[in-house]
Amino acid sequence: MKRTVAMIAALMATTSMAQAEGVLNLFNWGNYTSPELLAKFETETGIKVTVTDYDSNDAALAKIEAGGHGFDLVVPTHQYVQIYAEKGLIVPLDMAKVPNHANIAPEWMNVDWDPGRTLTIPWQWGTTGVAVNTSVYSGDINTSDIFMNVPEELKGKINVVPEMNDVVNLAVMWAGGQPCSEDPEVLKKARDALLAAKPDWISMDYGATEKLSNNDWAASVNWNGSTMRARLANSPVAYGYPKEGYPVWMDSVALLKDAQNVDNAYAFLNFIAAPENAAMISAFARYANGIAGSDAFMPEDMKTAPEVVVPEEHKAAGIFIPTCSPKAQEYMTAIWTELQK
Repeated sequence: MKRTVAMIAALMATTSMAQAEGVLNLFNWGNYTSPELLAKFETETGIKVTVTDYDSNDAALAKIEAGGHGFDLVVPTHQYVQIYAEKGLIVPLDMAKVPNHANIAPEWMNVDWDPGRTLTIPWQWGTTGVAVNTSVYSGDINTSDIFMNVPEELKGKINVVPEMNDVVNLAVMWAGGQPCSEDPEVLKKARDALLAAKPDWISMDYGATEKLSNNDWAASVNWNGSTMRARLANSPVAYGYPKEGYPVWMDSVALLKDAQNVDNAYAFLNFIAAPENAAMISAFARYANGIAGSDAFMPEDMKTAPEVVVPEEHKAAGIFIPTCSPKAQEYMTAIWTELQK
C-alpha cells in the first residue's frame, strides 16, 4: 500500500512537472505584448505564455516586492532595473542560455543601468511627449505647454498618463531644470504649474491609443508608439516633442529571482533577441527595439514614421532619464502624491 501511495505521489509529481514545463508567466505593461509573437513562441517551443498586465512601474515593483506573484519575467523601464537588482528581485542572466544576447545593438549593450547587459534583454524603447488632435488644436504641439499651460481649445479635453517619472520630469524640464532635479526652486515651479493646470485636464488615465483614436480625448501626454497607433486610426493625431525637454526610455525583460519556470524564461529571452522576433514586438506596439538586424523585418510604415524616427530638429531635446537619487525620488513622490489628491 505504501509503495502504491509512493508511486502515485511520484506520478503526480511528474505530471505536475510536465505541466510546469509547458508554461511561462510574463508580467508586462498593458497592450504591449504581440499576440502573434506569443503564438509563434508557443508553436516553436510548446510553452504557453500567460501575460498579466500592469499600468505603471511603481505598481509592478510593489507587486513583485510583495511576493507570491507567480511571475517569471518582468519588463521594467530602464531606471527601475537597478532598483530591482538592489532589492534582490532579479538575477544576472546565464549567457550560455541566451546565445542571441549577441544580437543586442552596440548602443544598447553597455548602458549605465545594466553594463554589459548582464540583467536584461531589450524589449522596446521610445519617448514620452504629447499627442494632439490637430483638427482641434492647430498651434505648436512641440511644447509641454500643451498640458502645463493648456491652450483654450484643449481645456477639458486633455489627458495626462499617470506615470510619475514621465510626467514630473516633463514638468521639471518645462520649469528649466534637469530630470531628477533636487533644486527646490525648479521643483516648486513644476509643482505649482502642475497643480494649476490639473483643473484643465479631463483625466489622468491610460488607454490613450483607443481614446485618441475615438476622439474621446483631443490630446494626451503620451508615448510615441501609442500615438502612432492612434494616428493610424485617426489621421489628425500628431506627436509633439516638447522643446523644453522630453524623456527617452527603454523597457527591458528581466528574470525574477523567484521565477518558477526558469528554463522556459530563458527560452523566451533568447527568442525575443532574434531580429525577426524583436521586429514582431515592434510591429504590434509601434516602438523601436534594441536588437540589431531587426530593421529588415520591420513594417515599412515604421521606417519613416515621425513618432518612431525622431526628426532631426527634435533630437537634442530628448534626455535619457537616469535612476534618480533617493532625495530626488522623494521630491517627485511628494509632488505626485499632491497631484493625485
